[in-house]
Amino acid sequence: MTAITTNPPSLTSGTLRRMLHHPSLVVGVAIVAAMILIAVFAPLLAPHDPYVQDISRRAVPPVWYEKGTWENILGTDQLGRDYLSRLIYGARVSLLIGFSVVLISGLIGTTLGLLAGYFGGKVDTFVAFIVTVRLAMPVILVALAVVALFGGSIWVVITVLGLLKWDRFAVVVRSTTQQIRALDYIASARTAGASTFWILLREVLPNIAPQLIVIATIEVASAILMEAALSFLGLGVQPPLPSWGLMISEAKSYMFFSFWLIAIPGTALATLVFAINLAGDGLRDMITPERS
Repeated sequence: MTAITTNPPSLTSGTLRRMLHHPSLVVGVAIVAAMILIAVFAPLLAPHDPYVQDISRRAVPPVWYEKGTWENILGTDQLGRDYLSRLIYGARVSLLIGFSVVLISGLIGTTLGLLAGYFGGKVDTFVAFIVTVRLAMPVILVALAVVALFGGSIWVVITVLGLLKWDRFAVVVRSTTQQIRALDYIASARTAGASTFWILLREVLPNIAPQLIVIATIEVASAILMEAALSFLGLGVQPPLPSWGLMISEAKSYMFFSFWLIAIPGTALATLVFAINLAGDGLRDMITPERS
């Protein structure tokens, strides 16, 4: 006798129609998808090498300024590097950090939340203690200290943020698992002789996936902003690697003379975070229609 599996419904035309009824979800997903495509095809889309310097063409304004040229559509930075190319490659850095941090933190938080919510008792108490300890540590301050100690690099930033941002996953998964473990199909799986690992992997996890997706969108946006903050302070991604936060940091000395050097990467960063939040809000409304 096999256990009864209750999985989330597949993506049908009805689901697509519901998605189209949430403009924020459509707009957010469209912008994020466009950003991902830009990052993936950066070598094909970038008109110049983002690392090549030309001091004779430094701080050239964008094309809509009087002295702008079509050779450098968004102008050049203080070292003469093409700004559009660096902006395109910067999308790679931001998305790589955002998704990598969520992958690490999601694995840690989901595992702890599943164990605490399903087993309860001493396991739940232990996980609650770990979550409390984690919440007592300010993420940005701990990240600043660790990055300053070990040096700034993209992989250090990913590791530090991934190990610090799992608490929201753990809390949500624990609460949802506590509700699911008392349902009939979990009892049916136990009666059929399914192992605990099988129940958690095939019964519980698929049914909390919608909540995980919503939390992931929030954490991706948060991780991208934290990376930008660390890079702005000089403790994140190190030059010459293009990063939107680093581009803003490098341009702060020129903000009164070449405003676009800050405005362009700042707008790109704000647009990406805004789109991710829009997508997350739309997904939340789809999962809990009573809130829409």
